[in-house]
Amino acid sequence: MQIEVLKSKIHRVTVTDADLNYIGSITLDKKLIEAANLVVGEKVQVVNLNNGERLETYIIEGKSGSGEVTLNGPAARKVQKGDLIIIISYAQIEFEHAKTFKPTIIFPDEKSNLLQ
Repeated sequence: MQIEVLKSKIHRVTVTDADLNYIGSITLDKKLIEAANLVVGEKVQVVNLNNGERLETYIIEGKSGSGEVTLNGPAARKVQKGDLIIIISYAQIEFEHAKTFKPTIIFPDEKSNLLQ
């Protein structure tokens, strides 16, 4: 039996831009992607601490070291520049493995979105 568990989490980053006219996704600083053990194209859940919105989208890579966190396309209606968000990914793994699995959780600086 497989169950879905937390795989990766970027805890509390600030949205740097929201681009309604883009085709969709969330653009993340390459360093955040790597540190959180995420991959480009991976499905993520975005939780907005300012308004309670939750949405799903996929990752595209932004410039390394930029601190970029941009919501693109329709998500720009639910998340605005300056909002504080959490980015979460999940994985399906075997039940027994889930008991010892350790997710990757990172805590970037909330103002700059850079790793400390």
